[in-house]
Order: sequence, then C-alpha cells, then structure tokens
Amino acid sequence: MTQLFIFEFSSKLQKALSILFTIWCAFWFLVIFLILYPITFIGLQRENWKPLAHFSNRLWAGLFFPIVGMPIQIKYKFKPDPKQAYVFCANHFSYLDIAVMMGVVSNYFAFMGKSSVKNIPLFGYMFAKLHIQVDRDDKNSRIKALTRSIKALKSGRSIVIFPEGGIHSTNFPYLHLPLKDGAFSMAVENQVPIVPVSLLTNYKIMPDVWIKWHPIKVVIHQPIETKGKTKADIENLKKEFVEKVQNSFIE
Repeated sequence: MTQLFIFEFSSKLQKALSILFTIWCAFWFLVIFLILYPITFIGLQRENWKPLAHFSNRLWAGLFFPIVGMPIQIKYKFKPDPKQAYVFCANHFSYLDIAVMMGVVSNYFAFMGKSSVKNIPLFGYMFAKLHIQVDRDDKNSRIKALTRSIKALKSGRSIVIFPEGGIHSTNFPYLHLPLKDGAFSMAVENQVPIVPVSLLTNYKIMPDVWIKWHPIKVVIHQPIETKGKTKADIENLKKEFVEKVQNSFIE
C-alpha cells in the first residue's frame, strides 16, 4: 500500500509540475511573440523585407528557449554555409519541433508545413506569408507546395521539412516509414545538399499537450550530396537520411 501511495503521489506531482511548466512556457511564448510581432508584420509586407520577418522569428527562438530554462544544445557534425541553399530534413516526433528548428537553422529558410496552421491567430498569418503551406490530402496543394519550394531553392533560400509528413510514429524514437518523396525530389531537382537533423529529445519534452523539462539536444549531420543524382536515386537518398538520423539516437 505504501509503495502504491508513493507511486500515485509521484505521478500526480509530476503531472502538476508539467502543467505548471507548460503554463510558464506558454506565457513566455506569447509574450515574446507579441513583443516581436510588429517587426514580423512589417517584414511580411514586401517580398524583399521577408528576411526581417525571418530574423524576428529567429530572435524569438533565441530568447524563448533560454528564458524558459531549456537552451538548445547543438552538436555540429557539419556547419552549414549561411550563403548556400540546403534542404534541411529532420525527424518529427513533437509539436515542439518547428520552434526548435527555428532556433537551430541559421540559414534564411522557408518551412514546409501543414495548411491547418493558418487557422491560428497572428501565427497563422505569419506562417502563410513567410512559409509554404501544404494540405497533404490534396494533390493540387502538394504540387503547388513543391513548386513553391523549388522556386525558393532556386532563389537561394533553404527549405526546412519533415519527411515523415507529420507526427506519425507510434514507436519513438523510430522514424515513421516510408518517408514522403517531396524533400528528396526538390533537392534532386535543384541539385542542392540534404542536411539531416536529429531532434533527439523533443519527444521527451512535449510528447502531448503538456511540456516536461528536459535538455534540448540536436545533431546536425554531414550533408547528403545530390549532385549528379536523379529521381531514380530518391529511395537511396531516403535510406541514407534514415541511417544518419536514426543512428544518432543510439550513439
């Protein structure tokens, strides 16, 4: 009975602390976002001003994570050239992943993300204007998003994408397979490197709506080259990505 009581008390205490930490994080998420939003809004009004909006987003991530007590720890196996375009591909195990990638990737980039984000007040407007939305259930939307991504890469802007197509894994930290072709197709189309990124601990921090404190650990891997590759090589590129990202969880 005593052991059962201790277990139940510990479980309730952990949940209470998780709820309090989530409220703390939500408070700072909104406060920093709203303070910086005027800069973001101005940057969204013209195409050549969008790097300003991107800078505002990066500044938000640079402030938010240290303030809530979870600075991002990055292990660089490769340091991307800020002047080069890449397709950054990461595992997607948590709703925290987008925010963390904003703090990890220093290149000027566009996210490819779900179109449902547009329904979130203020954030949805920013995402729709600055990034690339896709409805994965709509073939036309997928084609349009891929076209926009290729155009962005040709202009020298990087793309950040989660090749799993969403949070689908039921066995963390294992990737959900098969991966979507889009990220690899656009990289081959533009002959730009694919940079695998392992988000090692996000699924422990935010496995659901509640946030638990845990160090944020990220690995940026050596790029996968696509020069000379064709669409016939996409499956091999996928395998190389999975190997790099998955192995980092057991290193």
